Amino acid sequence: MPVVRDPRSLPARRTTIYPAPFDQGFDKRAKRALTEVLGLTQFGINLTTLEPGGQSAHRHWHAAEDEAIYVVDGTLTLVTDEGEHILTAGMMAGFPAGSANGHHVVNRGSEPGTYLEIGTRARDDDVVYSDIDLQLTKRDGLSRFSRKTGEPLP
Repeated sequence: MPVVRDPRSLPARRTTIYPAPFDQGFDKRAKRALTEVLGLTQFGINLTTLEPGGQSAHRHWHAAEDEAIYVVDGTLTLVTDEGEHILTAGMMAGFPAGSANGHHVVNRGSEPGTYLEIGTRARDDDVVYSDIDLQLTKRDGLSRFSRKTGEPLP
């Protein structure tokens, strides 16, 4: 049985999968992938730390994937269509598949905040980015970004 004694000791990824110019502004986010280390295949888990001024992602929602977050430490702000919600250690938020409520997490505080993000690993999904002209289409596990009209990105 795989055990990770200290997930914070795993290498942190500061890059993003977003294409240019949408890939800017994520240098204050450190993701530690736990899924493969734990031998899991049906859902993904990341331990993510946002430094002050950091953000988790562009505001988005999934057609086919559930997502949830659990705040491990710090104070973070969840931004949704309903507004902003302060999250502190021990709090959770869930984002059901198909709920067209764009969300992301930002750190507006002066200390880092860390949370677990857990999500389905659907082979097919559509992701809509609420505030920018970007969408992601995933079919058979292969992802493709485009504009919301379907037009390819340059």
